[in-house]
Amino acid sequence: MPLTFLPLPLLLTFRFLLQTLLLNVSPTISREVTFPPIAAVRPNGQSFQQTFLGAEEDDDDILAEVSGVAGLPTFANLPYVECMSKKEEGVDPYDIAVLGAPFDTGVTARPGARYGPHGIRDGSRRIAPAFSWSVYTHSNPFASWARIVDCGDAPLTFLDNTVALKQLERAHKLISGREANATSISRVPRILTLGGDHTTTLPALRAVYEHWGREPVSVIHFDSHLDTWNPEVLGGGVSRYAGVNHGTFLHIAHEEGLISNDSSVHAGIRAPYTEGKKGRNDLKEDRMCGFDIVTARDLDRIGAMGIIDKLKARVGDSKVYISVDIDVLDPAYAPGTMETALSRK
Repeated sequence: MPLTFLPLPLLLTFRFLLQTLLLNVSPTISREVTFPPIAAVRPNGQSFQQTFLGAEEDDDDILAEVSGVAGLPTFANLPYVECMSKKEEGVDPYDIAVLGAPFDTGVTARPGARYGPHGIRDGSRRIAPAFSWSVYTHSNPFASWARIVDCGDAPLTFLDNTVALKQLERAHKLISGREANATSISRVPRILTLGGDHTTTLPALRAVYEHWGREPVSVIHFDSHLDTWNPEVLGGGVSRYAGVNHGTFLHIAHEEGLISNDSSVHAGIRAPYTEGKKGRNDLKEDRMCGFDIVTARDLDRIGAMGIIDKLKARVGDSKVYISVDIDVLDPAYAPGTMETALSRK
């Protein structure tokens, strides 16, 4: 009905609320609640999870209780650190940095992985570092030797893949180029990258090569696909630009001398491969790139511990980069992946 025909008490209530909004005056019927700024990192820089409401170490105030939906949306509620500030600016040291790579324009199928870092962080909000002690090992990875932080997402353009991958490489080099916190164990920080499509592994490997002795590293590659396709076959027939994608990055890493030729291994392979023209064969290309293969069916044959033993024997004592594609899981458990591989007999 028209506002003029509303009962007088209701009209007075509307008038009161309008005056409150227009004059920016808090109505006396509501409580005034003031929240102090959220402290992402404690002043001494040694917190291993976010702290809230100005809480101190010995504070037993109920307002200081940890909440899985409070504070910044970091991975596992870890402290946020501006790792990508200029190198000369003061940044609290860390040993392991979580970095988001919102990139998905290197795929040949379904895009959307640019939202992966956000989704992973959101899914990890129920993880609290202070409550992560394992009933099996009686250890807590968040309370071990390494100070773990979240650096946010690398700023990547979605209009030019070449520029975006250079931006990601620069972010990796900047983050791993700082001196670590536990220098007695390692002076170089490690990075846990949240993808993003699998092309993001290439700039990561370039940074690893740069900061870990400028020598090839072994790669343990959990995936249902080989990802060592020749760029001239997958995408390269269109342009060299198109040849850099989520199925060729390991071949390119081999060409650049970033990975070891005799100690890298795939785990979980089940996707079919092709017999190309001019004698080209996906498996031959893969062996040329230095990879051994552990198939998905091997899990049924030798079990989880057998797989672990094979992977450890393959990489030996070399420096190792671990890469995990979500489609290594059975589609029943990860149906949202852009590349669902179905094994064929």
